[in-house]
Amino acid sequence: MAQQKLDQATLSIDGIVVTNTQTNSIHMAINSTITTDGSTHATIDSFEGTMYLADVDPPLAFATIDFPETTSDAFQTVNVSQEVPISDLKAFTTFNTHLIQSESVNVLVRGNTNVYVRGISRAYGVTFSKTVALTGMNGFRGTSVTNPHVNTNQHNNFNATARISNPSVLTLEIGNTTFHTYFNETDIGTSYISNMVLRPGPNDFFIWADINQTAVLNGLTQRPWCERNGTLAFQLAGSSVTNRGQSLPYFADAMAATNQSVDIPIGQAVRDDIGLPVACID
Repeated sequence: MAQQKLDQATLSIDGIVVTNTQTNSIHMAINSTITTDGSTHATIDSFEGTMYLADVDPPLAFATIDFPETTSDAFQTVNVSQEVPISDLKAFTTFNTHLIQSESVNVLVRGNTNVYVRGISRAYGVTFSKTVALTGMNGFRGTSVTNPHVNTNQHNNFNATARISNPSVLTLEIGNTTFHTYFNETDIGTSYISNMVLRPGPNDFFIWADINQTAVLNGLTQRPWCERNGTLAFQLAGSSVTNRGQSLPYFADAMAATNQSVDIPIGQAVRDDIGLPVACID
């Protein structure tokens, strides 16, 4: 009966905040709620819960968290905040890749604990097992780059404002991020965002780059690109991520697997900043 009541309870994740990201650990804070029918008065022991990516077969364990003692009240807030070691880098990278690329991701939380029913002295062993569907970041679709500026330097010759939307309930402290930058299927340079923290909703970042100017000017003057009123389509793919002087491969590799296309109205910047006309050349 205790297991049946626990199985009928509902776990909802209201927010996850990942900070202090380091090579071998992160700090994870989870705000969640558990709802039951409230018909049974019982206490559930604290327990170690394993988080699994449930979208693969078999489910892939990627983190372990400590759940506090709870009760069987009809509505209860359960908050967790702790340092989480990264014991399986490959598994944690796989989870982040699914989180960033997918519209939704299913997370299974499972652990063994004990239930104490009011008026009965003995403990009853039960298994807490709940799968929660989280909204993913959908490959950063809808990313936009506005207010571009250029100069004739060899390095740091482009900057703009990048807006990256995060539809999930997760906040991620990612850090200093570099991107391979492609145009017309050719790698034309490297773009940078410093101190990148993705919060739920739209996020605006200052982005700058070392760009091959010849490739851009050719695109602005040659068909079919020159017929787009000075707007070129670039692709960004993650290259490296560091935070607090440490490499974060679990973010870098996940972002490298995501190739995001963005339109940049760079023709106007070329005209205004360095005075070059932009037109098709036959």
